[in-house]
Amino acid sequence: MGRKRKGRDISGWLVVDKPAGPTSTAVVNKVRWALGAAKAGHAGTLDPDATGVLAVALGEATKTVPYITDALKAYVFDVKLGEATNTDDAEGEVIATSDARPTDAEIKEALLQFVGDIEQVPPKFSAVKVDGERAYKLSRAGEDVTLEARPLFVDELTMVERTDVDHVKLEMVCGKGGYVRSIARDLGEALGCKGHVLRLRRVWSGPFEAENALTYEQIEELAKTPELDGHVQPLEIGLADLPEVKATAEGAAKLRNGNPGMVFASDVDYGDECWASLDGKAVAVGVYKAGELHPSRVFNQ
Repeated sequence: MGRKRKGRDISGWLVVDKPAGPTSTAVVNKVRWALGAAKAGHAGTLDPDATGVLAVALGEATKTVPYITDALKAYVFDVKLGEATNTDDAEGEVIATSDARPTDAEIKEALLQFVGDIEQVPPKFSAVKVDGERAYKLSRAGEDVTLEARPLFVDELTMVERTDVDHVKLEMVCGKGGYVRSIARDLGEALGCKGHVLRLRRVWSGPFEAENALTYEQIEELAKTPELDGHVQPLEIGLADLPEVKATAEGAAKLRNGNPGMVFASDVDYGDECWASLDGKAVAVGVYKAGELHPSRVFNQ
């Protein structure tokens, strides 16, 4: 029999405006401690030096993490032109330089090739696994890591500001698995001037926005208080991109036991993935078939 995790049975989302410094895991641990939660996880890693939206799922909301991970996310980031680093950000060692500096028009033109469905090679200092080992661990050990290109959907990539001749601020909206550092590196190569990320901020992730997030300091100040509980958002927010169907009381009881249950649906078709609610609370996620939801995830709330 497995050991029961200690902590409160609390479910929902707490959105954190992550500061530069701590890892995403450290932020999750801070939130779990502050709320005394039994279970927590995050939807989309941010590098330690990155700031912005880190959505922390608590309890039953951890079952909705894949839907936030798959959602579009927006980043604002500064690129330093003229230098490439081994980590593709400011923490790494400079490995190449260039005196070339593109014009604003050349930058805007080059950005077009990174919009849509593209192939992207992750940074060598990333959490991608190579033969079971994290790429960053192999790279730190001095091994020459070769990573395969991965598909990425980029919805938007625009120039926000040309700060000076050596710096440009960009904004990107992209899907799952995007590396902003790779965009900066590849843009520098495309422009013939080299480049790396200087600063990175995630401004929104799916339904979660930075202006509605708590700072690290606020979490520490409100730790173990009812006021912090009040900032926990319903787990249903994590299902915002899925259509909702209404379960009957009898259908909800069957769904909670992992069996198909009757639901009322108006905007879904046979075979669609959706979520069922009863009295506004999520009961299950599953596939709609002929008046019933066939559950793949069940919520205990």
